Amino acid sequence: MQLAKIPRVHLAALPTPLEEMPRLSAALGGPRLFIKRDDNTGLGMGGNKARKLEFLLAEALAQGADTVITTGGPQSNHARITAAAAARLGLGCVLVLTGERPSAFGGNLLIDRILGADVRFTGADDEESASVMMAEVAEQLRAAGKVPYIIPLGGSNPLGALGYIAGFRELIGQAEEQGVAFDRIYITSGSGGTHAGTVLGNKLCSYGARVVGISVSRPRELAAERVARIAQSCIDRFALPVRVVSDDIEVDDRYIGAGYGRMTDGGKEAILLLARHEGIIADPVYTGKALAGLIDHIRGGLIDRDETVLFWHTGGAPALFVYGEHFQ
Repeated sequence: MQLAKIPRVHLAALPTPLEEMPRLSAALGGPRLFIKRDDNTGLGMGGNKARKLEFLLAEALAQGADTVITTGGPQSNHARITAAAAARLGLGCVLVLTGERPSAFGGNLLIDRILGADVRFTGADDEESASVMMAEVAEQLRAAGKVPYIIPLGGSNPLGALGYIAGFRELIGQAEEQGVAFDRIYITSGSGGTHAGTVLGNKLCSYGARVVGISVSRPRELAAERVARIAQSCIDRFALPVRVVSDDIEVDDRYIGAGYGRMTDGGKEAILLLARHEGIIADPVYTGKALAGLIDHIRGGLIDRDETVLFWHTGGAPALFVYGEHFQ
C-alpha cells in the first residue's frame, strides 16, 4: 500500500517513543513489557486521534471545508484533539457531545473551551442522537454559507484507520532498531478505528503479533463487529491486499465495569501501578481500563512469562482531572 500517495497533513509529533517498562514488568513477575507512547503526539495535549486526523483533515481541506463537526462523550479525547487540530489549521470546530451539559467544565471539556470549540450537548447518551444533531448542525452551517466536514465518532472510518496502519509501520521500524519483537499488542478498543488500523497494519506487515483489544464501552460481539466493519471498509476503499477474518479481531469486554467513563477498581490500580513504577500517566476512561485488562491477563496466566508484550498508550490523561475524588 502506497500511504505516501494519500493526502495527509502534519499534526502529530512522530515517531512517538517506544519504551521498555522494566519496573512494571518486575512488579508483575513478567513478561517483558514495552509501551508505545501515543500520549506524546503533542497536539492538544496528545493522544492517538492525531494520527487519524492527519488523513481525515487532509480530505476536509481538499473538499474546501471551513468547519469540522465531530462527536464523543463529555470527556472525549477525540473531541479535544479535533478542536486542537482545527485551531492549528484555521478551521471552525463544533463538538456535539453526548449527555447533559455539566454545570462546570473540567478535564477535556475545559481544554475544548480553551481551544475555542463550539461545544454542544445532545441531552442523551446514544450515538444516534449525536449523529442526528451533527447532521442538523451541518445543515445550519451550509445555510449560513459555510462548508462543514463531519468526522465520525473517534475518527473511526476507513480513512481514519490509515493512521494506525502508518502507526504500525512506525512501530515495527522502532522495534527492529531496538532488536525486539512483540508476541502480543494490547490496545484500547472504543470506537474501533485504532483497533482496526492496528489489525490491518499487523496483516499488511506480515508481523504476526496477537492484537488484543480491551473494550471500554461495548460488549465483545458488538465491539468486534464494529472493528471488522471498519477494517473491511478500509480494505475495500483502498484495495488493500489482505483479508481479515474473525480470528484476527480479539476483544475482551470484562473490564468495562459499570459503563463507559465509569471508574473501576482495576482501572484505578492500573493507573497507580503505571504511575508509581514508570512515571507514566494513564486515564480512567480508556488506557486505565485497557492496562487493567493486560495486568489481569498477566496475573491470570494468559500470557507466558517469556513473552514480549506491547501496551499501546493512546493518551487521555486530561480526563483524569475530573476523577480526583477516586484518588483522595
